[in-house]
Amino acid sequence: MSRPGDPLVQTMARLRPAVALTWAGLVAERVTRAFWPLLSLLAAVAGAAFLGLHDHASPVVLRVAGAALGVIALALAAHGLLRLRWPRRADAVARLDASLDGHPLAALGDAQAIGTGDDASAAVWRAHQARMATRAAGARHVPPDLRLARLDPYGLRHVALLVLVIGLVFGSVWRAGTVTQMGAGGGAGAALAQGPAWEGWIEPPRHTGLPSLYLADQEGVIRAPVGSEVTLRFYGAEGALSLYETASGGGIDAQHATAPEQSFDIIRDGVLRIDGPGGRDWQVEAMADAAPSVAVLEAEARTSFEGQMSQPFEVRDDHGVTGGHAVITLDMERIARRHGLAAEPEPREPIRLDLPLPMMGDRAEFTETLIANLSQHAWAHLPVTLRMTVTDAIGQDGKSDPVEMTLPARRFFDPLAAAVIEQRRDLLWSRENATRVTQVLRAISYKPSEGLFRSSGAYLQLRTILRRLESMVAAGGPDKAGRDEIAKALWNLGVLIEDGDVGDALERMRAAQERLSEAMKNGASEDEIARLMQELRDATQDYLRQKMQQAQREDENGGDQQSAENSMRMSQQDLQDMMDRIQELMEQGRFAEAQRALEEFQRMMENMQVTEGQSGSEGQQAMEGLADTLRGQQGLSDQAFRDLQEQFNPNAQSGQSQQNEGSSGGEGRGESHDGQQGQGGGEGGTRPGGQGQDGREQAGESEGGSLAERQEALRRQLEQQRRGLPQLGGEAGDAARDSLERAERSMEGAEEALRNDDLAGALEDQADAMEALREGMRSMGEAMARDSSPGSPGGAQGESGRAQADPLGRESGQGRHAGTQDSLLQGEDVYRRARDLLDEIRRRSGEGARPDIELDYLRRLLDRF
Repeated sequence: MSRPGDPLVQTMARLRPAVALTWAGLVAERVTRAFWPLLSLLAAVAGAAFLGLHDHASPVVLRVAGAALGVIALALAAHGLLRLRWPRRADAVARLDASLDGHPLAALGDAQAIGTGDDASAAVWRAHQARMATRAAGARHVPPDLRLARLDPYGLRHVALLVLVIGLVFGSVWRAGTVTQMGAGGGAGAALAQGPAWEGWIEPPRHTGLPSLYLADQEGVIRAPVGSEVTLRFYGAEGALSLYETASGGGIDAQHATAPEQSFDIIRDGVLRIDGPGGRDWQVEAMADAAPSVAVLEAEARTSFEGQMSQPFEVRDDHGVTGGHAVITLDMERIARRHGLAAEPEPREPIRLDLPLPMMGDRAEFTETLIANLSQHAWAHLPVTLRMTVTDAIGQDGKSDPVEMTLPARRFFDPLAAAVIEQRRDLLWSRENATRVTQVLRAISYKPSEGLFRSSGAYLQLRTILRRLESMVAAGGPDKAGRDEIAKALWNLGVLIEDGDVGDALERMRAAQERLSEAMKNGASEDEIARLMQELRDATQDYLRQKMQQAQREDENGGDQQSAENSMRMSQQDLQDMMDRIQELMEQGRFAEAQRALEEFQRMMENMQVTEGQSGSEGQQAMEGLADTLRGQQGLSDQAFRDLQEQFNPNAQSGQSQQNEGSSGGEGRGESHDGQQGQGGGEGGTRPGGQGQDGREQAGESEGGSLAERQEALRRQLEQQRRGLPQLGGEAGDAARDSLERAERSMEGAEEALRNDDLAGALEDQADAMEALREGMRSMGEAMARDSSPGSPGGAQGESGRAQADPLGRESGQGRHAGTQDSLLQGEDVYRRARDLLDEIRRRSGEGARPDIELDYLRRLLDRF
């Protein structure tokens, strides 16, 4: 018998909650193991009742099934009661003790058997009891073991639970109320006592994506797509409720109108009425599924230099299209039937291209672009008709209006290449032209004039093709395989002759410029000017591509090759911008200004021709290296500013502006938030002026480091660049060196501030460093311009200055001016940019959630401008 001071009594008093929870777990565990078959049966029956399965059975079947289920339930309940062993408190204590190391509760209940009179032995026993009491004090309740896999190897309980969940999700709890009709006196009598009732649904076609309609919730007019299925169920005495409808087209006969369950499809407008107690009526409006429509956007069509066609189109449908295709057919009526086209053409199937559809999102209304390159097709540059067709889910087709066009393909400007491609077209047009093609090719290659073939390889290739085709003609004419073989060889020859070298590309570009200039002077049509403008774009792109390939072939140094590649990319963008400006002026009818812009474009290309061999000059490399350093410093400064912003506003978002020179969401030209390089800043150390590969490696080493480490790398890069500056005399040269020394000191101060986690101080030093770098580049440009002739690289310093532009799009040029006055004042684009920039500053200054330091800066900008 325990005493009040017994350690077991005290411990059990503290463990009373744990013992109670363990006992409750034992109850749940034993009840679950004893009655899981009964619970599974009840769950399955409830799920079936919620789904209304009993509504589909006759009263006899329901009574038999109910009796059988009742007997089974009683048997399972009796079986569970026989197996159930109600847990005692001692069972809970034993389970709790078994969960502890050393069974401390049992140890506390033990009594000392020997040595009770020995003080030392008694002391050891008390220590043992105290240790067991301490171990028992940390006991926690034991969770029940509800696993039934051993008792239910087939998972019947899971099947029953699945039926219950399906009944709750897709059925109705109210349907289970009709189960009461299963008892004695149920059936029709119970239905009469309960009274008639009805329910119904309207299920739109699956492809519409529209939700189902519950009839009891609808009022007045119901608008449903054609093909929607109406399902009705009548409960109660048969004949108490009846259906009248005119929306299915055929109507419901009198006998079927009172059936307990009926359904029909909505075909047209009509009436839906339920006659009887609680009846309702609705006016049904059938919404026809409109056929899809597709329109070809002719004005937005583009053709690349390689002949790739980009044809946008627009699709509309009420529920979305499932597919579409474009068919291109030859327009024989518009073909000038002369020369090789005078023969009857061989039959060819129309060109069929699948239309691209959105991979994700809505297909009811979208705009996509059909992209294909048909340059090697037999109908290239011939009049064709384009027609697009789209199909919806029910098979309705929508066709676009026929569009008359010339099949887009690659254009050949070289006369010899154009002649070869024309003979290829004639051979594909009809194999009857094989003899004529051999005669023309032999005439071209017989004693060719000097300069006609720029390489002996092209001449030998033409003679090989000629001999092969003549042998086919002598054997009775080429078959389809032989014709296709010759056509492929002629295509490769034409491309070889057309691409030629840089000089050929330059001549083609100059010819395109002259044709465009003459067209503007003669008042050509808009279509003609647009075509010539596209020719100029293609020829310019070909010229720049040839220049790039030449630089890659001639450059053996990896760093210099990368520098040339970057330089050419910048020049290409500048030229594209200028051509966009020329086209904009022509579209606005300002032909005089367009002519002046075209002349400026010609001068730029001539200057590029003069300086193309001097891109690696010392001064040019130095300017490019400093521009890269400035971009890297701008990106690092923006990253520091965003870190400072996030200290005050953790939810601050990075900017997404294309003009962002620093950190942005990956679209700017500095460091991004995630550490990746933007479009400009990612090449910080790749130019020769930036120490070539060395500077690049320094930037790469620090790219994943802290801001202070990256600032240190930039400072070292500037130090190397400053030591490698060319010897520039005069005040401008001295000012350039002083500015760069000042920039280096500011970078050192910014580095120290970043190491001390003083972001505000670092921003000030970084701003001083960037201003000093800009001053140094301006002074260096002035010194180079004064020391160099007008055609030298120093005089063309503006090329490198284009790498840095302010938010208004102005470019740093010679002297202390941003660009030239012509670049600043022409057009309205600069004013639009300034207005957009001011609006953005005002918007940000009105956001109170921004840090105070940023708001103060924005207010100072507004006060100034």
